[in-house]
Amino acid sequence: MTTDKINLDDTLKIVDLLLKEDKSLSPQARLVIELLTAIVVKQAEQLQRAKEQIQALSDEIAILKGNKPRPKIPKSKLEGKDAKTDETKNDADKRPGSAKKSKTAQLEIHETVTLIPEGIGKGWTFKGFSEVVVQGLVIEPHNTKYRRGRWLTPDGETVIAPLPAGISGHFSPTLISYIQHQYFACRVTQPLLLEQLREIGIDISSGQINDILINDKDSFHEEKAGILAAGLKVSSFVQTDDTGARHEGKNGFCTCISNDLFAFYTSTGSKSRINFLELLRAGHSDYLINADAFSYMKLQGLTQCVVSLLTDSDAKHFENAQAWQTHLANLGVISARHIQIVTEAALLASALSHDLPRDMVILSDDAGQFNVMIHALCWIHAERIINKLIGFNDEQRAALTKVRDEIWRLYKKLKEYKESPSEVLRQEIDTEFTTIFAQKTCFETLNQALKRLEKNKPELLRVLDYPMIPLHNNGCETDIRDPVTKRKVSGGTQSQLGRMARDTFTSLKRTCRKLGVSFWKYLNDRNAALNHIPSLGQLIVQKAAAA
Repeated sequence: MTTDKINLDDTLKIVDLLLKEDKSLSPQARLVIELLTAIVVKQAEQLQRAKEQIQALSDEIAILKGNKPRPKIPKSKLEGKDAKTDETKNDADKRPGSAKKSKTAQLEIHETVTLIPEGIGKGWTFKGFSEVVVQGLVIEPHNTKYRRGRWLTPDGETVIAPLPAGISGHFSPTLISYIQHQYFACRVTQPLLLEQLREIGIDISSGQINDILINDKDSFHEEKAGILAAGLKVSSFVQTDDTGARHEGKNGFCTCISNDLFAFYTSTGSKSRINFLELLRAGHSDYLINADAFSYMKLQGLTQCVVSLLTDSDAKHFENAQAWQTHLANLGVISARHIQIVTEAALLASALSHDLPRDMVILSDDAGQFNVMIHALCWIHAERIINKLIGFNDEQRAALTKVRDEIWRLYKKLKEYKESPSEVLRQEIDTEFTTIFAQKTCFETLNQALKRLEKNKPELLRVLDYPMIPLHNNGCETDIRDPVTKRKVSGGTQSQLGRMARDTFTSLKRTCRKLGVSFWKYLNDRNAALNHIPSLGQLIVQKAAAA
C-alpha cells in the first residue's frame, strides 16, 4: 500500500486491533504505540487546519479574480433554529409597507374615469358601477418657473420675492429626495442614476448629482449624531460589529452600533478599542480623568507610577485629542501600552459623563475592541468554533456530535430563562455550562475549543443577569450588511464628505426602518423643510418610553 492511499481512520482501527489482539507486546511498547498514535492524530488535526487556511486564501484569490469560491460550511443548528424561533418579530417591527392590509382601501384616488359599455339598448337597466382601482406612477419632468417680483423702495433698496421654503437651487425637493433615495436606499450607482435621469428628461450633470448627494448635508449629519446620543441614553444594551470600508484607496473600517431602536454607522481608519470608545462619546470630543478612569486603569493592570502621574496632576479635563496628547507628553507617558490604557480610560470616563448608562451591555462577537462596559458574547459565533471542527474517526465524530447536542440543549434553556427567569433554572444553566465546557473528550482540538469557550463563561451567560439582551448578534449582523452591500456595489469613498454622507444616510435609513418611518417620506419632509416628522432622536426616546 502506498502512503498516498493510507486512510487515517483505517490506520487507527489497525492500531486499536493490534493493541487488543497482540498479547506479546510489552507495556513499554504499548505506551510507545499509544504516544505515536496521539502524535499522528495531533499532526493530522494541524494538517486539517492548515488545509482550511489554504482553502480560505484560495477562496479569497478566486473572489479577487472574479471566480466563485467553494460552498461555505452549512449553518449551525443554533443559527437555523434561532432564525425561526428566537427573538420573534412582531408586526410593529416590520418595515413600512410590509404588513398585510386591504390592497385599495387606503389608496388616494387622483383621477376617476367613468366607462359606459357600447351599444346600450332599449330596456337595459342600470345597476351601478363595478369599480376597479389601477395603481400608476407618473415619471416625467415637472419644471417650474418662479417669477420673483422685484421692487424698489423709496430708500433705493431692491426687494425681491423669496423662493418657497425648501427651494435653494435649480432642483426641486422631490427630485433631490428621489436622487438620495435611489443612491442610498436603492443602491443605484451615480453613472446609472445620471443615465436614468437624462432619459426621463432631467437636464443634470454628474457633478450636480454628486453635490446633491454629499454637499451641504449638515442638518442630516446633526440628526444622525442625535440618533446615537438618544439611542445610548435610553437603551439597556447595544449590539456592535465592524466591516471593511476602503477610503481614498486605503483600507478602513465601518463600525455599526445598533439595537431594535436605531442603527448608527461611522467609518474610520481603525477598529481599535480607542476608536470604539470614541464613538461611545456620542459626538463629544473631550477626555476626562476621574474615578471611572482610575477604575479602568486598575482593571487593566496599569503600573502605579503612571497612575500616580495622572493623580498628582491638577489637569483632569481636556477639550480634544491634541490637548490630551500634549498632557501625556508633558507627564512623560511615552510607552505605547501606557498611552493606550490611559487613553481608553479617559475616553470611557468621558462617555459615562455624557449620559452613557453605567449598566450598558455591549453585545458582540469575540472581537477584543468591543470588550468594554458589561460585555456579552454572541452564542452563534461561539458555537461556530465547534461547528467548523471535523472529526478524523468515528470516535471523534461521535464526541463532536454529542457536544454540539449538549450546547443546543443549553441554548434552549437560555431561551426559556429569557422568557421566564428563575433562580432554579439559573443554577441549572450555570452547572450545565461547566459540565459541558470543562469536559475532556477523545478529540484534542475539541477539548481546546471547549477550554477557550469556558474562559468566556461570564460573557456567554450574561443573559442570566440581563434577560432583556439577545443571545446572539444577528441583529447587528443584519445591519452591517448595508455598508457591505454598498461597498460591493459602489466601491470605496474618495472624499471625506462622501464618507460622511454614506454613513449618515445609511444610519438614517436603517433607523427609519426600525422606527416604522418611511425613508422616502422622511427625505421629502426634510428636503422640503417641512419638518412634520419629528427628529429621529425624539422618536427613539418616544418608542423606548412606550416599550
